[in-house]
Amino acid sequence: MQVAADQTPVLIKIHPQDNVAIVANEGGLPAGTVLPDGLQLVDTVPQGHKVALQDLAEGDPVVRYNVVVGFAAKTLPRGSWINERVTTMPTARTLEDLPVGTRITPLPPLEGYTFEGYRNADGTVGTRNILAISTTVQCVQGVVEHAVARIRQELLPRYPNVDDVVGIEHTYGCGVAIDAPGAAIPIRTLHNIARNPNFGGTSMVVSLGCEKLQPERLLAPGAIPIRAGEGMGAEGEGVDTIVLQDEENVGFQSMIDLIMRTAERHLQKLNARRRETCPVSDLTVGVQCGGSDAFSGLTANPAVGFATDLLVRAGGTVMFSENTEVRDGIDQLTARAATPEVADALIREMAWYDDYLQRGMADRSANTSPGNKKGGLSNIVEKAMGSIVKSGSSPIHGVLSPGNRLTQKGLIFAATPASDFICGTLQLAAGMNLHIFTTGRGTPYGLAQVPVIKVATRDSLARRWHDLMDVNAGRIATGQASIEDVGWELFRLMLDVASGRQQTCAEKLKLHNALALFNPGPVT
Repeated sequence: MQVAADQTPVLIKIHPQDNVAIVANEGGLPAGTVLPDGLQLVDTVPQGHKVALQDLAEGDPVVRYNVVVGFAAKTLPRGSWINERVTTMPTARTLEDLPVGTRITPLPPLEGYTFEGYRNADGTVGTRNILAISTTVQCVQGVVEHAVARIRQELLPRYPNVDDVVGIEHTYGCGVAIDAPGAAIPIRTLHNIARNPNFGGTSMVVSLGCEKLQPERLLAPGAIPIRAGEGMGAEGEGVDTIVLQDEENVGFQSMIDLIMRTAERHLQKLNARRRETCPVSDLTVGVQCGGSDAFSGLTANPAVGFATDLLVRAGGTVMFSENTEVRDGIDQLTARAATPEVADALIREMAWYDDYLQRGMADRSANTSPGNKKGGLSNIVEKAMGSIVKSGSSPIHGVLSPGNRLTQKGLIFAATPASDFICGTLQLAAGMNLHIFTTGRGTPYGLAQVPVIKVATRDSLARRWHDLMDVNAGRIATGQASIEDVGWELFRLMLDVASGRQQTCAEKLKLHNALALFNPGPVT
């Protein structure tokens, strides 16, 4: 990677075999600009966009990351602006004859790092101490929102050791084909979100009463739903269930009072919890990118990949996801599969998603957004090469289907759509207690259920959104810091945030997005 002073025209080339490089200068470079090596720009090229380093004939490959990310759609002389309008996208490689376990590089253990967390009865550890109120159906959302606001204002001040109360609200639960095969995904997602480590093992559900997703179906196998006020049984035996259509609820205020009385019992239990020293192996971190640009694969995502390796070396668990944003690098993933079974699972999830997109008369190319292209990413192949580096270099130890909960440690591929909100929701269901989110174009993404650390890919974004970004990885492109420097900074920040010693920008601003369920089943 080549860098220079801010006032000098700068192109960044990732791999010696690449025949394109990206413009690093803020504001881009005008046509006629002469680079230090004598290359003269034929076109005006925006920041983050690609420049041809050699003459390209029609049909010649465009190579970035030492990967063919496109083909020239016409003759393009050296110094041309390379973008989606002058290139065509490669076809997806098949899921056959993939390398398996050929790039396994065991990393040395990393010892001596801990964080302060809330240990739960099931052995999981929370980074926050939150009361969660699950819901079975969207119909009760307005009532729960009202109750949550009252709880925050009237009850939370009495329980200083509780961080927050959140409603697990969604648009599912009725008006759907509840017995269709696809329905299993949203149902188990909601079930497992309620078991997230940050909720301390408390169980509280608000139901309407007539919905298709009855409380019994939402709850864990063997759990016994009990009406609020009947008292909790032994650990794991009962769940407080409030049914708004029950005859005892006479009017709106009666519903709110019942929710608040039930919530207070749970707040008392949560308030008695205290942080304790825990090994990094108790961290479950979800990594994700959104609003990506050409710098994502140069700065933020490689730094996250370095931090991912540190976490895995320390015994922690890291989930990377986004099916369409790894599909074009599937050979890289199977090559890092710890076992043939892991490789088979990776292929199975990619095949399922290929079929899912085909049923919707779409393919992976539908992923790339106008903002991605404006930021220099010509197509999904180029985007995927920059996205996949969040996973670092550790062996992949497992694959998780959508909505399932993690049962193993190490580096895990959690198969999810690439949608920011659906991916975050599924990682939450999988059991993440800390979230890392990189962005190049900028997005005010946040979750109420777990702290979200935001990483900016560019200096300009970090400056403009100074109170929304936690880490500026743009320093890597300007030569002010290395990937390793930012990776270590991020690793240490994760421990501080997990311990409650530091709040993220999204937490300080109470900036939270709604959860979004993945429902591949039909709506009736």
